[in-house]
Amino acid sequence: MSEQLPATPFPDEEPPELAERLERARALCAGRGLRLTAMREQVLRLILAARRPVKAYELLERLRGEHGKVAPPTVYRALAFLEEAGLVHRLESRSAFTGCTEPGHGHTPQFLLCRRCDTAAELAVPGLVGEIGRESEAHGFLVEDLVLEVRGLCPACRSAAPDRA
Repeated sequence: MSEQLPATPFPDEEPPELAERLERARALCAGRGLRLTAMREQVLRLILAARRPVKAYELLERLRGEHGKVAPPTVYRALAFLEEAGLVHRLESRSAFTGCTEPGHGHTPQFLLCRRCDTAAELAVPGLVGEIGRESEAHGFLVEDLVLEVRGLCPACRSAAPDRA
């Protein structure tokens, strides 16, 4: 039995830590000589404030509601910049984006994805990426990209109702 997702991933109120996370992003970009434009920051704000990972078309719809005409390439360019800057991560299996919990630290994150409520939690298990790299190399395989997504049930969904799937 699957719970209904909110009609929009965007909450009515911004999370209290949002201002601090945006300030860290501004400082990170300034320190690297990167230009965090108003549109890029708005896209980042929406992702960081979202209840769950956000798809590009959800961002586009929200931005159009706030700014009028916004073209899809504008959103995709902003997402590419934010991902390259290490401020957001793309969840491959969902084609959605979530804010990085440790921006500015080169890392390969792992994600816990709730299949019922669609939330995601970022992990950083020390040594896991290295172990995968060593095992891959032992098999003659060259890892070019690594995204680890673990699907299951978050604590809230586990306690809300027994799984009937």
